Amino acid sequence: MKALSWKKICCPVDAEPTSRAGLEAAVDLARRFGAELTLLHVRTAGAAEPGHAAEWRTEAEQAGVRVARAEVEGEPERAIADYVNGHAFDLVVMGTHARTGRPHMLTGSVAESTVRLAHCPVMVVQQP
Repeated sequence: MKALSWKKICCPVDAEPTSRAGLEAAVDLARRFGAELTLLHVRTAGAAEPGHAAEWRTEAEQAGVRVARAEVEGEPERAIADYVNGHAFDLVVMGTHARTGRPHMLTGSVAESTVRLAHCPVMVVQQP
């Protein structure tokens, strides 16, 4: 069996609380694998930039993780996968709202789109 060698991990973050759950898992994996962690923010029209991004970066660095920050514009459903595919990431770790039923049908899922479109494994973490 082939050993995992995740050296570049991307964690999409936004102003939603679910991002925190994804971040915690991403930091833990990056620390365990000695990987570089990129915190990715997708700017969309009218969306707030995560004000806690600098704080989260500091927390990850204090945990012994090398952290980079990236920002792209577009719709998250496509922009995350495009960025990940264009920068040869080994893993994406992201939080999800875990919507089901009618809310899921109406809004779709950024995590679901990323799973379908990214060329690397995607770990989806639900907020506890």
